[in-house]
Amino acid sequence: MANPFTLGVASGEPMPDGVVLWTRLAVNPLSSDPARPGGMPDRAVEVRWQLAEDERFTQGLRQGTVQAQQSSAHSVHVRVAGLKPGTDYFYRFRASGELSPVGRTRTADDPASARPVRFAVANCQRFEHGFYTAYRHLAAERPDVVFHVGDYIYESRQAATVVRPLGPVPGEITKLHEYRLRYARYKTDADLQAAHAAAPWVTTWDDHEVADNYRGRGDGSAAFLRRRAVAYQAYYEHQPLRVRPQGGNLQMYRRRTYGLVADFMVLDVRQHRDATTMLGAAQEEWLLSRLRTSPVRWRVLVQPLFFARRFVPGPAPNLRPDSWDGHQAERARILAANGPGLVVFSGDVHNFWAGDLKADFLDPASAAVGAEFVGSSISSRPPQTDGPAVLAANPHLKFFDGRRGYMSCVASPEELRVAFRAVDFVDRRGAPVRTVAEFLTKGNGLTSENGSSK
Repeated sequence: MANPFTLGVASGEPMPDGVVLWTRLAVNPLSSDPARPGGMPDRAVEVRWQLAEDERFTQGLRQGTVQAQQSSAHSVHVRVAGLKPGTDYFYRFRASGELSPVGRTRTADDPASARPVRFAVANCQRFEHGFYTAYRHLAAERPDVVFHVGDYIYESRQAATVVRPLGPVPGEITKLHEYRLRYARYKTDADLQAAHAAAPWVTTWDDHEVADNYRGRGDGSAAFLRRRAVAYQAYYEHQPLRVRPQGGNLQMYRRRTYGLVADFMVLDVRQHRDATTMLGAAQEEWLLSRLRTSPVRWRVLVQPLFFARRFVPGPAPNLRPDSWDGHQAERARILAANGPGLVVFSGDVHNFWAGDLKADFLDPASAAVGAEFVGSSISSRPPQTDGPAVLAANPHLKFFDGRRGYMSCVASPEELRVAFRAVDFVDRRGAPVRTVAEFLTKGNGLTSENGSSK
């Protein structure tokens, strides 16, 4: 068999005592034969995995074998338990005589730890819009964990103008083999593979993993529910998740806690959504309970959509209904939980934004009850945005920048720092990265910044 590790390796869902290791075997990742995803044979393939505390695999070696099944596109999800908290590990796979690249992962910190947590946040990586150079820079930082807040792929047809072509299936995707091909196309990118191999990831989805701006069960038709089910299956096959789809659904909201420092609450704003709710009753109850009772310094919401009020001057709609402005009562209940140390990380809009979260957004004198940081895209094209006009219309918003990139963050018991890391171009390789702004919060809104809006 030819090299089956064309899509790289990844790890994710770190806990104090374990992680998930991932790969997907694909000797021909862009094979268009639905019966042989990845050009693999129609049979299970044995995969051997190894994990150790050093890159030479001599210290604390653990190993085992799993069967990569054709029904899951020969993807592998290995749950490794019994590990040391707050510790770097290295892992690799072997199949059919071929050895995979080596990945680095790290377990979450001990529940009693007060060690600062280094993490990154990324989102929105439309393949044909540009190169993933930002991921190469993110990988070099070797954070403890990476959070991805949605639009890992785009289901839509290839853009009219492209930096690089999608290749097979350039039209809109709706079937399982098409979603698999789209993920495979994205995952052939070397910079994305480097970012996955550099640190464990915790992911959530937005809309384009299924369909643009979809809500919950969509139109309720059997056709849409079939499409959603196969999209969720393909998402699982290409992410280092702990759980697999059941009955066309996939449990996505969960928390990942790092010692006494950061409680990362990862939200699902799509699967349970309808005209009246963003999260659904069960997820909202879970979130409010954790916000009220968490003993951890920072209550961090990791989710895709702009959370603060954002009035956009000009033609209606001035408040975007697909964001949290479309569910203001639910947002108000979350803010009213009065969880100290509230910080929200968002994506979706392809720009950098930073601002205060207010008890009453319409009252400039209202108390700041938290802070929000919105990451720009890795490659997806930014919309036409009059940043200064939006800032002027929303006094609680403090910063805007239209360049693309990611957020690099450090949470400690005293403060939480966020650096907006941007590249100047994505239409060719080799863009340098720069910090365009840095922010600091001590728990009640932004208390300082280093950078001016562009």
